Amino acid sequence: MSFTAQVKDELSRVEGDCDLCAYAQLSAITRVCGTLSFHGPGRYSVRVATETGAVARTMIKLTHELFDLETPLTVRHSNLHKTRNYLIEVPEQDELEADLERLGILLPGRGLAPGVARDLVQNDCCRRAFVRGAFMAGGFIADPRGDFHLEIAVSGEEFAHDLVELFSALGVSARLNRRRGAYAIYVKSFDDIICLLKAMGARRCALAVKNVRHMKSLKNDVNRRVNAELANQARSTGAAADQVQLIAQAERLIGLRALPPALREFCLLRRANPDVSLAALGQRCSPPASKSAMYHRFLRLQSLVDEKIAASADDTTSATR
Repeated sequence: MSFTAQVKDELSRVEGDCDLCAYAQLSAITRVCGTLSFHGPGRYSVRVATETGAVARTMIKLTHELFDLETPLTVRHSNLHKTRNYLIEVPEQDELEADLERLGILLPGRGLAPGVARDLVQNDCCRRAFVRGAFMAGGFIADPRGDFHLEIAVSGEEFAHDLVELFSALGVSARLNRRRGAYAIYVKSFDDIICLLKAMGARRCALAVKNVRHMKSLKNDVNRRVNAELANQARSTGAAADQVQLIAQAERLIGLRALPPALREFCLLRRANPDVSLAALGQRCSPPASKSAMYHRFLRLQSLVDEKIAASADDTTSATR
């Protein structure tokens, strides 16, 4: 089962906080994935198609509880995609026009309502129910093990803008994008997705997303630490190689016996331990020396070698003259 299906299954089991929540949720489901047909004055029918069994169950349950309408269900199987498609038909019935007006889908004497009926979403719990129904009907959420992304596909510009306002009323920042003649309301922020899931009632799935994010954070932290350690080791190895090369120059130009005791100790220890860090090398001195002290020994050795090279160059120049 996809993560989207898991969320919708959990949402299908959420009950509204007041008697009006069911109307808001049913209205959203019908608006987002339903098709309204006109058969003459006062005569309508509705068809709702969905690939999610939880949506079909909720649609039929709410329709029967609120209006006692006929709702024949047809289940079709796709051999190509190995999925089921649920088709719910609400045929012409005497009460259907009034019921559609009650759901805010029809405006009395004016036809299809362009936006969200304000009387359906006056209460905070009803706003949550409406968004819950909209997500169940046309929502998608990516598997949290990948990217954080949630969206709802709807039709109608005014309806889409009203839905964005409902998101905002729930404390969620959503964006609107026109896509192939429809509209996608999408959320990419982790915190907003968690907030929306909780507002809709999918608390178990919200917790699952939080746990995945925590694991991602731990994994990223471990990777950063490993990469930093590898980089440090690479730098340390490169520096040690430079030091070994410098020691060879010092031996050739000056002679290790001619060096001060501290520098001679540094040279002998580095040659014997070409792979350890300066800090570890300092612990092998007698007495132990700090990393800073070892670095200053290296700089002093570098200075002596540079002075010797410069002196040799001056001698060569004088001999030439």
